[in-house]
Amino acid sequence: MAKIKPEEFIESLKEMTILEIKELIDAMKEEFGIDPSAVAAAPAQAEEEAADEGPKEVDVVVTSPGQSKVKVIKVVRELTGLGLIDAKKLVDASPAKVKEKIKESEAKEIKEKLEEAGATVELK
Repeated sequence: MAKIKPEEFIESLKEMTILEIKELIDAMKEEFGIDPSAVAAAPAQAEEEAADEGPKEVDVVVTSPGQSKVKVIKVVRELTGLGLIDAKKLVDASPAKVKEKIKESEAKEIKEKLEEAGATVELK
């Protein structure tokens, strides 16, 4: 028996009725012990599960430096490696991103440090 190319198989499916396609699927289940419709649904299900996990990367945003701006500037300098003037500009420009696209666990640690210094912080 000659092999059928995928394109030829698809073209023949286009010519079949829904009932004929269902019979073909049932025959494949019986012959090979697989459900082709389950195989097609597996990637879609995996995508849904990945979407449910939430964002893998987040941004740390200082929304307000609070009352102790100097402490917040020191923490920003420590976290970013910026100079004093650049760190002050960043804090003064609140709301401002301190770190972008980092892991959520790392973002939570940074948030804690900034909140200890008196800043109001959001993870986006």
